[in-house]
Amino acid sequence: MSMQQQIEEKLAAGIECKHLNVVNESHMHSAGTESHFKVIVVSEEFAGKRLLQRHREINEILKDELANHIHALAIHTYTPDEFAEHNGEAPDSPNCMGGSKSA
Repeated sequence: MSMQQQIEEKLAAGIECKHLNVVNESHMHSAGTESHFKVIVVSEEFAGKRLLQRHREINEILKDELANHIHALAIHTYTPDEFAEHNGEAPDSPNCMGGSKSA
């Protein structure tokens, strides 16, 4: 199973998502590894939660992957209403400043 599939499965099992998109952005940053991802998670469960609480929830679900496999994870969490306000789009991920880039 690819890292992208593993992330998708764990998030789908851990949060009741209205929308889930896991984007493998490794090709923009590193030499052939699955290490850079962007996740967009839309859930009613985020209503009333601050951004930090939402991100902690994602980090907890993916704690093993973050500790052992993922170099960078851009997290975008929304309620359905917030996602609609953003026209169903999340911002682009920032440029990687880490050491896994190829020379």
